[in-house]
Amino acid sequence: MAEALAVVVLIGALAAIAAPSWMKFKDRYALNAANNDVLLAMREAQSKAIRTKTTWQASFRETDGIVEWAVHPTNLDPGAAVWQSLDAVVRMDEETTLREAGGVRRVRFNHRGRTSGQLGRVTLSSKNGGDAKRCTIVSTLLGAMRQSKNKAKPEKGKYCY
Repeated sequence: MAEALAVVVLIGALAAIAAPSWMKFKDRYALNAANNDVLLAMREAQSKAIRTKTTWQASFRETDGIVEWAVHPTNLDPGAAVWQSLDAVVRMDEETTLREAGGVRRVRFNHRGRTSGQLGRVTLSSKNGGDAKRCTIVSTLLGAMRQSKNKAKPEKGKYCY
């Protein structure tokens, strides 16, 4: 009987040690997956703009605490677009700098895949706290995009650059 109690106590102690690490791992995995979805949405908008020779945009919003994205032509009202959800643990961080109109942040690509001056970033972080951040950055007027993660020292007040 004492051995069984010792095993139960040992398992409980191991679970208490492992649980926080597991939660951080899960949050980082969700952030990485969501950041990849953001990059793919932007690239899809850019690709469709070039292919159709019209202006397309990647739109991002938060609805009821869930970050959503859509890719659509600029002449379509964002409310009529088909929206996809990111993982529920992910939130749009205050470091997000894409243009905003009506609660929708966006980046537009013209018929040549260029941004027409709309540079910026979508920065994601976990609702569970922690310092992990992931960002997708539109970094040039030619429409170049890249991904990054949080750094130890800020640059221009931003930790994800």
